[in-house]
Amino acid sequence: MQLEVLKSKIHMATVTDGDVIYEGSMTVDENLMDRVGLLPYEKILVGNMANGNRFETYVIPGERGSGCIVLNGATAHLGKRGDRITVMNFAYMDSEEAKGWTPRVVVLNEDNTIKAERGI
Repeated sequence: MQLEVLKSKIHMATVTDGDVIYEGSMTVDENLMDRVGLLPYEKILVGNMANGNRFETYVIPGERGSGCIVLNGATAHLGKRGDRITVMNFAYMDSEEAKGWTPRVVVLNEDNTIKAERGI
């Protein structure tokens, strides 16, 4: 049996910008992507703590060390600069692997620097 489990999470990220004209996706500081093991164009689920919106998109790398979290395309309508969001992605694994699995999680400060981490 295959289970879908949390692979990684960036918690309490602060949206730094939005670009409705961009063709789509969400831009994330590449250092944060690396820290939780997110790959370019990987599917993500985003939850906006400010307004309750949840949406799926894919991630693209942003400038390393910039702290950028940018909502692009249609997702720019689902949040605004300053909103706190959680970025999650999932992986399929068999039940034996899932029993010992620990997701990679970072919790961010308001400036998108890492406050805490686990599973890393």
